Amino acid sequence: MSRDPRPTRADYVVWRQATTRWADDDVYGHMNNAVYFELIDTAVNAHLAEACGTDIRTLPAVGVVAEVGCRYFREIGYPRPVDLGLVVDRLGTSSVTYRVGLFQGGSGEAGEEAAAEGRFVHVYVDNTDPARPVTPVPDVVRSALTPLLRPGQTD
Repeated sequence: MSRDPRPTRADYVVWRQATTRWADDDVYGHMNNAVYFELIDTAVNAHLAEACGTDIRTLPAVGVVAEVGCRYFREIGYPRPVDLGLVVDRLGTSSVTYRVGLFQGGSGEAGEEAAAEGRFVHVYVDNTDPARPVTPVPDVVRSALTPLLRPGQTD
């Protein structure tokens, strides 16, 4: 079974930074797995809110998480900041697939390869009735995400 190569900073298009907290680490000094997912979710939604220039929670269609996963390569944790790189792997009619790289350390060798990488899928649903079938990704979101498409990808 072949695995995808370990991602590097060059694999991502846009960046955010988060600060780790004392409570993020467990009793063994490892960052809790749930915190990785919180960072991934926050990176995606903070970027959307800023890039769209509107409260994304009030759009006619909203993204709900359909899938999330994480590959871990090395430990990260308190007390250092985490760089979060985002790229869009797929921008479909009603869904978006993101990859979010988590990096800790400067631009030296250890900081060039991802410590972890998350896969995050949003499926868009009607904001007034989330049980309704999926709806198209709103134009304002599509416009904000097109520049994040993985090089060589089209929507």
